[in-house]
Order: sequence, then structure tokens, then C-alpha cells
Amino acid sequence: MEKENTYGTLFLIPSTLGDNSPLEVLPLSVKTKVEELNHFIIENEKAARRFIKKLAPNKSQDALNLYPLNKFTTQEEIATYLNPCLEGVPMGLMSDAGTPGVADPGAIIVSKAHKIRVVVKPLVGPSSLILAMMSSGLNGQSFAFNGYLPVDQKQRKQALLKFEKKATRENQAQLFIETPYRSTVLFKDLISTLLPSTLVCIACDLTLSTEFIKTLTIQEWKKQKPDVEKRPCIFIIEAGF
Repeated sequence: MEKENTYGTLFLIPSTLGDNSPLEVLPLSVKTKVEELNHFIIENEKAARRFIKKLAPNKSQDALNLYPLNKFTTQEEIATYLNPCLEGVPMGLMSDAGTPGVADPGAIIVSKAHKIRVVVKPLVGPSSLILAMMSSGLNGQSFAFNGYLPVDQKQRKQALLKFEKKATRENQAQLFIETPYRSTVLFKDLISTLLPSTLVCIACDLTLSTEFIKTLTIQEWKKQKPDVEKRPCIFIIEAGF
């Protein structure tokens, strides 16, 4: 029988998808765990401190040990981030929005935790991908997340056609995200590129008071003018028959 280690657990801490009250979308167990932990691997220190303060207002900010994980973090720094766990101290991994490790740089930390036999414990919270999928009415039995499409318009349209063919061939819903300031551009490319019968779900501002979710064919979307400008959106396409 394999001997148990005494490492601290890595807790995956979900956060809100926008500036709403944390306990509107997060279970009390997340608040309790944040109150217990003092070591957090985060994306943006300012955003993390603001979220922790909203969720656990009585927690001392001075007690926090924050380890930034973003495009500026070096591999040498990442290699040391789980040292507290190796010393028996539990840590939290937190995304700026939604679920850590999914469309999120935290996946590299989770992978490292498994390699060094640190226990990983995911906590329940909102994932924009899953919320969009479950509310789209599209194929929840088979779907694929494709991240961001190319910035170049010609390449983006080619990618859309490729995924439309895949959606048809495999009967599989295809999910994309885009930076909020390019949501309108992506919508215009969708309606100018895809077949009239292709289904598209647009899910914006999920869990917020401004939430918008609608699934229509391309032909129907051409008659609509959804306000997606500067709004975080999930786009899902599926073959229509």
C-alpha cells in the first residue's frame, strides 16, 4: 500500500464571472476555504485581493501570500510556487474569473501538483463554458472548446469554416471565447462566413444582471443586432439540418 504523504492540499478556488456578489453564485464552502487559506496562486494581485476582501471581509490582507501566475511569470518562479504544499501548508489556486485551470493559466500548476503528488481539490463554482453549453440547447453529449480564434480576419474565417465542417462531420458543438473588445467583430464574421442553417449560441455576461443567452440559425441572426460590444461572450456553433 502506498504511503500517504503529508503535503498540503491544492484547492482550486472558483471566482465570480463579473462584479456581482460572490455568494450569489458561489457556495458557502468556497468562502469558508478562502477564510482558512493564506497562500494563493493568482493571476492579478489587485483583482485577487478585491475578490478575497468581498468574499471574506474580515480576513487580514497582510496575512496573504500571493504568487502571481501570468505571462510575466518565469519558469523558475513557477517551479517554487507549490513549495508551501511540500511543507504541509494548503494553498489555493484562483482564476481572475470563473474556474481555475479551464481556459486559464492555472492548468500548469495543477499539472505540476499531480507530478509531485500534491492532492488537488476542486471547489464548486461557475464556469462560463459549462453555463453557456447547458443553456444553449445544443449538443451537450459531444462538444469541444477551441479557445480563441486567430486575430487575423482571413485566418479567423478559415478557422470558422474548419470548425463548422467539424461540427457537421462529428455532430459536435464547437465552443469559442473572444476578448470582449472583439466580440462584435467575431459576430460579424460568423454571420458572413457560416451556412444559413448553422446554429449559433451567444452567451454574454453569464450570472450577471445583464446576462444574455440566445441560440438562432445564422439566417435568423442576420435579422438580429445583439449588443455584444465589450461584453465577455461564449460563442457556440453546431450544424443545423
